[in-house]
Amino acid sequence: MNTEASTITHRQFKDSVYEQLARVGKAMAAPKRIELLDLLCQAPRTVETLAELSGISVANASQHLKVLREARLVTAEKQGLYVEYRVADAQVGLYFHALRTVAETRLVELERITRQHLERHGAPEPVCGEELLRRVRAREVTVLDVRPLEEYRAGHIPGAISVPLPELAKRLAKLPKNREIVAYCRGPYCIWAVEAVELLRKKGFRAQRMEFGVLDWRARGYRVETQKETQA
Repeated sequence: MNTEASTITHRQFKDSVYEQLARVGKAMAAPKRIELLDLLCQAPRTVETLAELSGISVANASQHLKVLREARLVTAEKQGLYVEYRVADAQVGLYFHALRTVAETRLVELERITRQHLERHGAPEPVCGEELLRRVRAREVTVLDVRPLEEYRAGHIPGAISVPLPELAKRLAKLPKNREIVAYCRGPYCIWAVEAVELLRKKGFRAQRMEFGVLDWRARGYRVETQKETQA
């Protein structure tokens, strides 16, 4: 057996493996690409919508999405006159959640930035204890999903009611005042649930914000419902 040839072959194999792994890392090396992937973890969207939500041009969004597609993190499908993007599969969402979790654990700057932003908005302390999660799963509280309707349809916590934040004030009369309300949105960096809880408390409801979003819910292995399942 030629040891030198075997070593070189093994070295080439290892280099090739890590080169492929680096493709995923490189695709996530731009802040806007991370934001676009976060948005797509919530629901499929067109490039036009993604550009608007992320505050960049359509051309710029298209370039970022091209990089994500080349890394096989997102897919695209023609829908009428538009192209709709979505995450390639559930593992991509788990990957994004793992990236976020590592950053939250290792980077104190991220915790500081988030805390200061939420404090400026008067955010109540989020509640994500095991007891609250148990009550949410047991449907002992009224759970409000205050994200846009398309995100609720793509996937939501079982039993949650879709009440997009802009519609909340008009729908207060339909919410039970004798039952605790838990509001959630996209996760720890989203303030929609903060604003929802503020409004609910002003109107006399017992309400609290759950920091978990659907991505966190999935990462725990909990079941997520879609609109079709809710209507079944």
